[in-house]
Amino acid sequence: MLKRILFFKSLVAVFATGLFAVNSNKEVFTNKIEKNSIFKSIKGLNNEQIDRFILGKSFFRIPWVESPSATTARDGLGPLFNANTCISCHPANGRGVLYSKNNELSRDLVVRLSIPSNNSKMHQEELYKNGFVKEPIYGAQLSINGVHGVKYEGKPTLEFSEVKVTFPDKEVVTLLKPKYSLKELNYGKMQDDVIVSYRIAPTLMGMGLIELISNEAILANEDIEDKNNDGISGKANRVYSVLTKKIELGRYTWKASTATVLEQIAGAMHNDMGLTTPLHPYENCTKAQKECNEAIIADKYEFDVTEDRLKSIEYYLTHLQVYKPKEDENFKKGLNLFKSIGCASCHITSFETKIGEIRPYSDFLLHDMGEELADGRVEFKATGSEFRTAPLWGLALHEKINNEKPRLLHDGRARNFQEAILWHGGEATNAKLNYMNLSKEKREELIKFLGTL
Repeated sequence: MLKRILFFKSLVAVFATGLFAVNSNKEVFTNKIEKNSIFKSIKGLNNEQIDRFILGKSFFRIPWVESPSATTARDGLGPLFNANTCISCHPANGRGVLYSKNNELSRDLVVRLSIPSNNSKMHQEELYKNGFVKEPIYGAQLSINGVHGVKYEGKPTLEFSEVKVTFPDKEVVTLLKPKYSLKELNYGKMQDDVIVSYRIAPTLMGMGLIELISNEAILANEDIEDKNNDGISGKANRVYSVLTKKIELGRYTWKASTATVLEQIAGAMHNDMGLTTPLHPYENCTKAQKECNEAIIADKYEFDVTEDRLKSIEYYLTHLQVYKPKEDENFKKGLNLFKSIGCASCHITSFETKIGEIRPYSDFLLHDMGEELADGRVEFKATGSEFRTAPLWGLALHEKINNEKPRLLHDGRARNFQEAILWHGGEATNAKLNYMNLSKEKREELIKFLGTL
């Protein structure tokens, strides 16, 4: 049985040695916007911990290769995969980009697949353990690459149509409405009622700190029946954990469908790189994929990524520095505006943890975002129109890292913060309308504030 050293436990050990002081964030956060700042470890690690951090960083950044290989510590890629490194989808550990430098769709955009449940025993079991039912031929995610002799599954395409939005002050802006499709499906037609959802890779900043938020603190903001009549009825996602073998509170992914950092890492390795781990011991081939199954090679390792290597990557990601904006007068004015129009009802500004206050700007709950953003995909308790409130911290780093402004929302359709706000619907409709009714000067003030987070 997998024995896991939680990030919380490692921090407790650090507290015991006096390296951290409770309620002091200076060792965890940085105010510097540097291209490499998101690669740096939190301060106060001892030599053994630094070695662990560097080891995890190497497995995160250095490419994995096809088996069999002389590079036995890093082989096992595929047979089907999207990328050969973690860093490919999370440039500089930050948010993914929609387009690559040659203006093609980036590997950072993945295609998630599912079908409606037919209520059979098999489907019920999939819903309980995975939160959704996989597409029978292509599985849970479309793979755009394959190892030698294995055909990739297919390729996504993207077109945009323009949507005009007029503000009360008569300013007109143009939104881009995406139309996605799939081409070159090498294993035949998908099931007719397949549900296809496009997801851009989120930032990895602060993942360990999210685990430090207590369940009670997150659940305190749950208001499923909207008893306070504010139009906001956030709910927690309850998900099956392959670690604990029971239902846990979901915290990670666009629909809060994963409970822990370790599970998020193992899931990405399985879906994105075709790597087996103690949490996902089987290759990601379906029964219909003959070449994929024939390419599976048993090597001297039980898993492509051993327990120790998986934990090293977890240690690396949970001990990264977290950017914290300088809270000057302009920041405070922007924050007050952010709160006054209702953004902070879901993008809660702060939580208290064992190491003090953290500011992720998320409640980590599911909210109905309206028909325009709905992807139709169910993930455990998340419906087809519900998404986890996206944390906003670290967005200030994106432009520095990628030399371009971040593409926002789950599928990267929004080119800036204003477009992201204008796509909000459902429970966020009132906050959007409040924003639209601000003066242009105030709208610009809020957008500038968001760019500092």
